[in-house]
This record gives sequence, structure tokens and C-alpha cells, in this order.
Amino acid sequence: MNKKQKLLEDCIRSYGKVLVAFSGGVDSTYLLAIARRVLGKNNVLALTAVSETYPAAELLRARQLARQLDVVIRVIKTNELRNASFKKNPRDRCFFCKNELFSKLDAIAQKRGMVVCDGTNASDAGDYRPGRAAAKKWKIVSPLAAAGLTKDDIRALSKQMKLSTWNMPAQACLASRFPYGTPITLKELAKVEQTEELLKRRGFAVVRVRNHNELARIEVEPGNIISLMNILSDASFLARIKKLGWRFVCVDASGYTMGCFN
Repeated sequence: MNKKQKLLEDCIRSYGKVLVAFSGGVDSTYLLAIARRVLGKNNVLALTAVSETYPAAELLRARQLARQLDVVIRVIKTNELRNASFKKNPRDRCFFCKNELFSKLDAIAQKRGMVVCDGTNASDAGDYRPGRAAAKKWKIVSPLAAAGLTKDDIRALSKQMKLSTWNMPAQACLASRFPYGTPITLKELAKVEQTEELLKRRGFAVVRVRNHNELARIEVEPGNIISLMNILSDASFLARIKKLGWRFVCVDASGYTMGCFN
């Protein structure tokens, strides 16, 4: 791992100045911390995008982490919901989202003479990620992947560096809660976000509410399924969830599965 981190540091050093696509998750936080250490404050910019497809709590976390790392952060608005192709939710939906994001990051980076970096790591190669085509289109670099750093490496190295994100659950945009072909609307995104927030307040750190029109299919870690069923057996709590717009609420007996619609 330390050899890979040295490769990462050399890679970042070669860029001179970097703009980091910063979500506040495990990967981008580690990348930002290394960039700050290698290049110094004046040569690093964290850029966080906000839109209806990302939980509002993520922006607060990103700001807090940037402050802790002593990095300048800039927040921009992306408008993927204005794109009819994105709203139709095709199998390459992620391309349209990333294309919107990277086009704006590229414009900012060009003005500042910076290289745009994202948090893609070596473990991501095994997943279906159409957004990588957008990264290639805009010449976004992925230094974590280039250094061969896996997700487990990044968590372990983040722990060594005492980054609070080292054991943070995986995050994904709210659009990932919809089966391909199901239209994505502001109303349905809000239903998902509000339901997940209710469940997180009840102690479920890892939770996905899959939107099947009138039905909410809830995924939690396998060890928490019984707890979830017990909580949902509380008629008043279940009523609060249904009030958000669901007719049916069910628990997925398989538990949380990353990228289940892939």
C-alpha cells in the first residue's frame, strides 16, 4: 500500500495544480488529503457539485472535510434533470450526469491551469460505470486507479492518516435507486431521500430505498434486516414512511447490494 501511495504522490506532483471532484466520500477525501500534502494549499481546489440527485447532507459533510483538510472548496450547481436523456433513465444514465459535471469542472480548471482529478479507484474496474466514457471525453485523470489503489487500500491508508472517512459507507447518487427505464423526477427523488433520511435517523448507516413506483424496496446490511423489520412493524413509523408517497413498503431479504440494477 505504501508503494502505491508513493506512486500516487508522484503522479499528483507531476500535475502541478489540481482540481479534485470532491464528494466527501472515502476516495475523494483521501485523494484531496494527499493532493493537499503534496502540492500545498494554493495548488489544490476541491469542487463539489450539488443537485437534486444528491442528498443535501453530503454538501455539509464536504464543506466540513475541506475545512479540516485546509483546502479551498467551491460549490457549483449541476442540472442533469434538465437533460431529457438523463430523465428517461437509460442504462447509460451515468454518462449524462458525469458529462454535465465534467464539462463544468473542465471549464473551471482551464481558467486556473489545473488538471481535473476524480476519485475512481482500481476496484471500480469491476463495476458497470458508463460515466467513465464522460471522464475519457473530458480527459479527467484518475490518479488512484493509475496508482493501483483499491478500495481496501484507500480505507487502510485513510485510517493511517486519521481521516474520519476511512470507514464511511459507500455513497451513490439518488438516481441509482431507480430501475433503468423508470423516469427520474424531482418528486420521486425527494421521496427516496426523505425515506432514507428517516431510516438513517433510526441508526441504519447503510440504507438504500429502491424506487419501484408505488413500492419502496428497502435494502440494509444483512445483519440489520431483522432490526429493520422490527422498526417497520411500528405502525406509526410505517405510516410516516407511507405518508411520503409510498403505497407499499417491503424489506429486501438479500440485504444491501451495491449496483443492484447493474
